[in-house]
Amino acid sequence: MRHALNTLRSALFVLFMAVTVVPWGTTVVLYSVVARGDRIYWLCVGWLRLAIWGARVICGVRARLHGVENLPDEPVILLPKHQSTWETFAFPTLMKHPLCYVFKRELLYIPFFGWAMARMDMIHIDRSRRADAWNRIAEQGRRFMQMGHWVIMFPEGTRAPRGGKGTYKAGGTRLAVETGRPVLPIAVTSARCWPRKSFVLQPGVIDVSYGKPIPSVGREAGELMREVEVWIEAEMRRLDPEAYPAAVPAGSLAGEAPSVR
Repeated sequence: MRHALNTLRSALFVLFMAVTVVPWGTTVVLYSVVARGDRIYWLCVGWLRLAIWGARVICGVRARLHGVENLPDEPVILLPKHQSTWETFAFPTLMKHPLCYVFKRELLYIPFFGWAMARMDMIHIDRSRRADAWNRIAEQGRRFMQMGHWVIMFPEGTRAPRGGKGTYKAGGTRLAVETGRPVLPIAVTSARCWPRKSFVLQPGVIDVSYGKPIPSVGREAGELMREVEVWIEAEMRRLDPEAYPAAVPAGSLAGEAPSVR
């Protein structure tokens, strides 16, 4: 009975996103004729806020934030755990600075959603041409951070299952070392409510935990990424112990008062 209800609510949520993204995406494309930059970005974020609101109201998915005081004012490279579509939608709505995503260019071909993404300042790469892809990341990432934007890269590259871990790649820390910018690790328990490869959302709370910024000056990219990986995976075990039955919770944020959205 509960699964059937969640399936129905999830179907309504998917329909809600499909119905709203068409006029929103069309508006972005038309508005981009006369506007550029941050105006287009925040217009797109408006739809993402609507999608996150829909997940909360229709499917009962809420967010609980930890470590918000760790978010700096200076440009930073965000390195989050990646389990779900949820964090892809949510992070721009949670940050006060524009985010520059690094993503595969195939996403630009998605009707309306991808067309709107193409109008924003993002770094879309051809993953089959790795050398060219890295040169684009380095060049564009440096430029966007000089504009005050934050770069966001998922170290695992693709979504990991709940309780699982992908291979942490050092692209994000390499960019940090080359630009002298700090990195900020983020743990996200989104698979608890929105598992990968499933459109059925489960009601509940997604924990988002921001670590402290880690300076990159004088560091080696691989070593820095290992530090990021250790923090994220330990924090994931603390936040979602049911997904890691053999893990001992770390308690690194014990006593703090998280905010729920």
